[in-house]
Amino acid sequence: MQTQSSSNGGARKAVLDALASAPAKALAELWDRWADKPAHTKVRGPEIGLVMVRGRAGGGGAPFNLGEASVSRASVRIASGEVGHGYCLGRDMAKAEIIAVIDALWQRDPARVEAEIVEPLRTFATNSDQQRRDETAATRVDFFTMVRGDN
Repeated sequence: MQTQSSSNGGARKAVLDALASAPAKALAELWDRWADKPAHTKVRGPEIGLVMVRGRAGGGGAPFNLGEASVSRASVRIASGEVGHGYCLGRDMAKAEIIAVIDALWQRDPARVEAEIVEPLRTFATNSDQQRRDETAATRVDFFTMVRGDN
């Protein structure tokens, strides 16, 4: 069984961030294309819970409790022994389980997971952000002030 070292913990965090923030449909499509899905057993969940969302007044003030958000989580162990964890906002337990399996696979074969799943998700997110920026820019109104008189 392979353990996660702290040297690549930042890379694992970035992968989990990309998986959690991906639309469920895009993640499911990429997962469906994965040819040799590993057998896995559920260690925990999938289950739904709540987390407290905290905010800060003005971005730097004293923290306060803003409200609660639903979160789905799952932990799985794949046949080769790696344990993966998946968390995502919302009530999508299937997405949390897929994230957990992909996390375990990433620990075994990071290059393949990044090439076949994570990079396409990052490209999709970049394209979606650019499309949103373009749509917003198309509605931009430039205001100007006309000077009246000789002031």
